[in-house]
Amino acid sequence: MKNVKMYEPQDKMIMLIKDNYSILQALGSFGINMGFGDKTVAETCQMNGVDTYTFLAVVNFTINDLTSYEDDEQISVPTLLHYLEASHAYYLDFQLPFIRRELQESINEEDHLGRLILKLYEEYAQEIRRHMKYEEKTLFPYVQSLIDKQPATDYNIEMFSKHHESTDKKLRELKLLIIKYLPSDSHLNNKLTATLYDIYNNEEWLSQHAKVEDHIFTPAIRRLENQVKQDDVAKNISSMVFKGGQENTDALSDRERDVIIGVVQGMQNKEIADHLCISINTVITHRRNIARKLQIHSPAGLTIYAIVNGLVDISSVKL
Repeated sequence: MKNVKMYEPQDKMIMLIKDNYSILQALGSFGINMGFGDKTVAETCQMNGVDTYTFLAVVNFTINDLTSYEDDEQISVPTLLHYLEASHAYYLDFQLPFIRRELQESINEEDHLGRLILKLYEEYAQEIRRHMKYEEKTLFPYVQSLIDKQPATDYNIEMFSKHHESTDKKLRELKLLIIKYLPSDSHLNNKLTATLYDIYNNEEWLSQHAKVEDHIFTPAIRRLENQVKQDDVAKNISSMVFKGGQENTDALSDRERDVIIGVVQGMQNKEIADHLCISINTVITHRRNIARKLQIHSPAGLTIYAIVNGLVDISSVKL
């Protein structure tokens, strides 16, 4: 039965673990060490430099699978990034080799079917390693660039969403083949049973890992992308305000200023053309040149520019 308790900052960390021992793996990924005594979740997170809200978001999501974080602006992207990086290190450097050793000890490699089982596991390990290395090489540096306010221009989170797909199919296949077809004596059977138990646990771990990426991490990056874009717009506007916009204004022709005024007044291209007695193509050319010179592409941005530079009076603008 699913645990529906939603844990809060004032709950004792030890009680959270007693209720859900499966989160022990998550503690290491968050950089939380053992030995926290009777401290609360908030105290433990603060002691280890972890954002409490983000820690609880991941824990409550993986335990209950109930809450959506699509529009949650309190999620800490640096904390999530550290969590996912450490999760990769745990799985690639410890868990994959550990299960392989268990398999080797649980089967007879002289048996043809045993060799096939190991071969299938190697294929799985190669696939999961390739998938995680792609994220480490492409996604994680991109997210760090967003955090640093210097985003790469040739990547976005939607590219990751299209690339991201389940990588645990071979693990499920491996599990079923062992159960259905691999014979063993009683001694090896005990080892094989323990290995299968670990494989089942890892199947669940991978599923939760993918859900955290899809339902918490990806929306958070999408919000961060939008925030960085908004900050860039604000920076450009601020630059215009403090510089008085004189350099950019001087770069515009009189006709281009007239076109801006028409846009601010809500005119369409044809209306501007008729008003200025020029062709629609000429209006389009002027607007293209305006966008290139000012690096402003929206009517709202042009409205702010026109107000700041005295092209229109703010009282005449419909806000």
